[in-house]
Amino acid sequence: MPGTVAAVGGAGLLAATVVALCAVAGASAHAQKVAAAADAAALAAADAASGAVPGVPCERAAEVADAAGASVVRCDVDGLIATVAVSAPWGALPAEAIARAGPPP
Repeated sequence: MPGTVAAVGGAGLLAATVVALCAVAGASAHAQKVAAAADAAALAAADAASGAVPGVPCERAAEVADAAGASVVRCDVDGLIATVAVSAPWGALPAEAIARAGPPP
């Protein structure tokens, strides 16, 4: 009988650990998705700022971020360099990423 209690406790501990690890893995994957959206949005804004593509830089960034399932929180264009911050919720928690794109100095 004492072995049964220990086995059930061990199985419960193992199950809780697996659930926690799955949550961490999901958060990590979502963070990578948000970072990719920020990179793409910054590149789109920098392309528009350089004239490589038509449009207003921050509007281009918003279009690209929206297509990736994120929204632009901040967009700054300084010359040909664009800095874009995007956000996308993960459950009840917001995930945010910032990216910068433009020509090398």
